[in-house]
Amino acid sequence: MELSTILMFVIASLSINLIPGPDVVYIVSNTMKGKLKSGIAASLGLGAGYLVHTLAAVFGLSALILSSAFLFSVVKYLGAAYLLYLGITSLINCYKGQSKLVANTDDTETQMTSVRNVFTQGVVVSVLNPKVAMFYLAFLPQFIDISSQSATKDLMILGLLFSVLATGCNLVYSFLGSILFSSPKAAKYSRGIEGGSGLILVGLSAKIALSESQ
Repeated sequence: MELSTILMFVIASLSINLIPGPDVVYIVSNTMKGKLKSGIAASLGLGAGYLVHTLAAVFGLSALILSSAFLFSVVKYLGAAYLLYLGITSLINCYKGQSKLVANTDDTETQMTSVRNVFTQGVVVSVLNPKVAMFYLAFLPQFIDISSQSATKDLMILGLLFSVLATGCNLVYSFLGSILFSSPKAAKYSRGIEGGSGLILVGLSAKIALSESQ
């Protein structure tokens, strides 16, 4: 795997994970209820769930590569379309000032009794979320050369790298949540992050669509 591919993957992964979504709302909600420790526990619990999805996606995509290169290409371009959708949605939310990050977290049904419970619930929430599995299947193929003999190994490396980056971004949000997200300035910060990430995702989807299939 080329260094440029890894670099592009890191940029895309950070862009996606910086967009405030349900996981971030979940983390910030726990941070506001149980302070920083609960936010960290929620981030690590979600991260453990990401690892489960990574293993499932790697073995599923590896089987798909072996069975049909055409089907793998279909998954690849559907994934590019999905990245475009994420980017456009983020830009629209930025324009309208409707970032998910500052959504009302009082509606969260999670009831925290200890940091351990927060971690466990984070794992369950992540593992049982089918949208996470669909995302892994759509995102990872964008950066894999199916003709390579190391395709399965590359999938595993990228999947683990994505899990680490996602968990890192979640931890950043837990720290920021304890400082900023309860203030009136939260909307301004989250709106700028979401807009910038949206532009990067739109550009990435265009590059994938215009490049030759691997």
